[in-house]
Amino acid sequence: MSDNTVTNVLAVGVGGQGIIRLSNILAQVAFEAGHDVKKSEIHGLSQRGGSVTSHVRWGEKVHSPVIMDGEADFIIALEELEALRYAHILHPDGMLVVNEFRMLPTTVVTGKSEYPKDIDARLREYGRVHRVNGTGIAKELGNTRACNVVLLGFLSKHLDLAYDGWLSVIQQSFPDNFVELNLKACEAGRGLAG
Repeated sequence: MSDNTVTNVLAVGVGGQGIIRLSNILAQVAFEAGHDVKKSEIHGLSQRGGSVTSHVRWGEKVHSPVIMDGEADFIIALEELEALRYAHILHPDGMLVVNEFRMLPTTVVTGKSEYPKDIDARLREYGRVHRVNGTGIAKELGNTRACNVVLLGFLSKHLDLAYDGWLSVIQQSFPDNFVELNLKACEAGRGLAG
């Protein structure tokens, strides 16, 4: 971790991918584990597929919700280009968890720019990178919208937060008809190698 008292997790993606719900679950798990928790989010043009970020910080005492450049212990990215856009916030010893998913920006769709071909190589310059096929796993479970919870499940095994707390918060965070799907998504992510 970047220091002995505060854990910093940055969640990034595009509108509609569930970044806010992901960060709400993460913050609640840390809070219920007895930590002081601060959270901040930026929605951008989220309803139009724009960038969405959420900072979650917890520890004995947290004074600010914002993670400064080079201080994120973990970045969890639901879209590859968003991972690259915010990789500079990762601590040199940090971990970048990247969903294997691309959403082409309007400038790429219209031919005004190209989607970077060297994202993997560029991401490795920032720290440990774990690629997760969260969208594919969620699709196999029956709903691609559970991708955010697949990645949370993967992240859960790297954090010092009891797994029972994750399951409890997930049960509280979804309507009854989506609880089982999201519990399976969390289990699937936690079961991945890495």
